[in-house]
Amino acid sequence: MNANVAKCDLVHLEKSPDWWRGAVIYQIYPRSFQDDSGDGIGDLKGITRRLPYIASLGVDAIWISPFFTSPMKDFGYDVSDYCDVDPMFGTLADLETLVQTAHGLGLKVMIDLVLSHSSDQHPWFAESRADRDNDKANWYVWADARPDGTPPNNWLSIFGGPAWTWDTRRCQYYLHNFLVSQPDLNFHEPAVQQALLDVARFWLERGVDGFRLDTINFYTHDAQLRDNPPLPPERRNSSIAPAVNPYNHQEHIYDKNRPETLEFLRKLRAVMDPYGAAAVGEVGDAQRGLEIMGEYTAGDDLVQMCYAFELLSGDRPDATSIAALMDRVAEVARDGWACWAYSNHDVVRHATRWNLTEEAQKLFATLLMCLRGSACLYQGEELGLTEAELSFDDLQDPYGIEFWPEFKGRDGCRTPMVWEASNSQGGFTTSVRPWLPVASDHLRRAVAVADEAPGSLLHHYRRAIALRRAHPALAKGAMEAMRVEGTALSFLRRAGDQVLWCAFNLGDADQTVTPPEGTWAAVEGMQTTLTARAPVMLGAWQSLVMKPEGDK
Repeated sequence: MNANVAKCDLVHLEKSPDWWRGAVIYQIYPRSFQDDSGDGIGDLKGITRRLPYIASLGVDAIWISPFFTSPMKDFGYDVSDYCDVDPMFGTLADLETLVQTAHGLGLKVMIDLVLSHSSDQHPWFAESRADRDNDKANWYVWADARPDGTPPNNWLSIFGGPAWTWDTRRCQYYLHNFLVSQPDLNFHEPAVQQALLDVARFWLERGVDGFRLDTINFYTHDAQLRDNPPLPPERRNSSIAPAVNPYNHQEHIYDKNRPETLEFLRKLRAVMDPYGAAAVGEVGDAQRGLEIMGEYTAGDDLVQMCYAFELLSGDRPDATSIAALMDRVAEVARDGWACWAYSNHDVVRHATRWNLTEEAQKLFATLLMCLRGSACLYQGEELGLTEAELSFDDLQDPYGIEFWPEFKGRDGCRTPMVWEASNSQGGFTTSVRPWLPVASDHLRRAVAVADEAPGSLLHHYRRAIALRRAHPALAKGAMEAMRVEGTALSFLRRAGDQVLWCAFNLGDADQTVTPPEGTWAAVEGMQTTLTARAPVMLGAWQSLVMKPEGDK
């Protein structure tokens, strides 16, 4: 053990305590990023090979979706060993090499911890279900049937059907908020919390710089197992579950979003702090996502960042809706910290979801770098990848298979990364058949193609990220004086003596915007070099980031 620790000490990265504030985090879905073994599935060695590309974007950190040992019923979000790498992705030594290589490039490494539930193949669950008296009998959420044999309450699984499954060994039901094969861990059991904190320590000792916390608001459940009340139709939305899913018919106040979660988050923060590590939590709630984000990130003893789904779902946002969103965050999360994203492995890619031209994608990229909060980018969005169209026969996602065709699942955003146009598999793999097909229309957007085009979306992302990194006001400053003028949104960002005025035309026609009092000069490297003393005309999908004239 001492030898292992000594080796791990080599890969720890020195970092400031608030490195996460305003950080740009690049999400990697390992199955689809780069396959080095030739089996058609991405792996850790493939990620390591492509780290120089990620570093070239100028991001601060990477977030790697789960690579732990798993039967892969939910593609790694069903963990059967929290402290090892699935052979599909490589070895623990491969992960340590990845961390060391990333740190050498100045990249921090965040990994995806799935703590609310495990796989039913985890040894913990095998022991727990054996009988009602074993050492881990209380490690999962077990409950007796109602007198008529039906489940203990009306809770539903987000993946469809009841959230309870009968187990013949214990003659009890167990809770699963997701697949039947993903039983929920019982956070009311102190030994469970301790075991999960030990998991976090295991990876921190191996040099990781933080975590993305999957389904953070699902950790604890109501100990009394009370029924969720119905949700009136007018309050329903499809931000975290498709409209065809009856999960949207309930107000989820007892199966998740419980106040007891805060106690565990404080314990986790205490584990992370000595390592300078940070976490970003996923808040999946259709009604109270922003409020929960505020609760979980308030002060300095909970998680550092959370994201809700306001920009990860729904119709294309406009100036008015973004202003309302930022106002709401300022109201309910004033003492917290948001992490914004447009795309990830669970939602339709935003280029498709919002039907964006390339110019519109460039504007939204700049906007993301100017919003108050941290930011997550999803692999391929910097190339303008669209949602891939797959046939039913190609589907792998059990969520899509369950609700096909009204909801096609998450495979369309998980197809392989494209590195070159000359290879039929986009440079992702040498295998004839990757785990999901490479979308043919993605090949023209490959990294090698985009790198050679100075005006490409890829280069725009690099410039926008560089803009954020060069200006503390954008990374960590306050947001003030938000204003909507027609299709245009504008606001100030301020940190210390630095102030920037940011304006965005989120429309297809010209729009006049009015800068604040004073004389403003465009920040070097942006699309225009106008000096503003009077109202400025922004063209369709044009943005401006300006500073007081004379400021360096």
